[in-house]
Amino acid sequence: MAIPKFLTGSEELSVSGPKIITSFQIGGVTINFTETIVLEWLVMAVILFTAWFLTRNMKVKGISKRQVLAEWAVEALTNLVRDTMGKRWLKFTPYIATVFSFSIFGSLLSLTGLRAVTSDFSVLVSWAFITFVLITATKIRFGGVGGYLKGFLDPVPVMLPLNILSEVATPTALALRHFGNIAGGGVIMALIYYGLTGASHALGLDIPILTVGIPAVFSLYFDLFSDFMQAFIFCMLTMVFISNAGPAEDET
Repeated sequence: MAIPKFLTGSEELSVSGPKIITSFQIGGVTINFTETIVLEWLVMAVILFTAWFLTRNMKVKGISKRQVLAEWAVEALTNLVRDTMGKRWLKFTPYIATVFSFSIFGSLLSLTGLRAVTSDFSVLVSWAFITFVLITATKIRFGGVGGYLKGFLDPVPVMLPLNILSEVATPTALALRHFGNIAGGGVIMALIYYGLTGASHALGLDIPILTVGIPAVFSLYFDLFSDFMQAFIFCMLTMVFISNAGPAEDET
């Protein structure tokens, strides 16, 4: 009896970007509607549902376990922002919470067989760009436009090219660090599945038994630990860069 195709494992390894669902023209520019856009909306729906589920029917007394979890999450994120940035920057807590949750849920999509949102470089670039705008706005807020522009000439005017490069490197490094780790983990997991499939066939097994269970061990790191760690690092760097763009609290 012939074995179904889906039970024989992958016969070839292919690593590609997000699939293009459709394309359209705007002013002569081609806009691609990719699977990442659909998955981003899915992630947003999951986050909104989770927030609604945890916070509905909140009470002062006799609180539910859901409310305890919601209050713990809010308190933990608030304390993280306060300890990292200072009390003056607590207004950034919603932004940090949004980036952190979106990164976590977006990366954990890979556990369902879908493509991780964070494995699309354009997603990380957009997050890094928002952070860059916040950093620039903070510098202008405390130093004014003149002070911001003057900063490119410090400590000496000859440093202008390097200071400009450093300014551009900040969002680029943020995006590349997160993207590289998530996308790299996805490639490694694909190689592990492909390698175990080949090993199973080399042992004369029509069904790749070796792919059952073994990849889950590696997935604990590449799909769980790494996802949480990269989200945490991205948020920590975001907080540090923004807070460093303004004077210390005892200087104001």
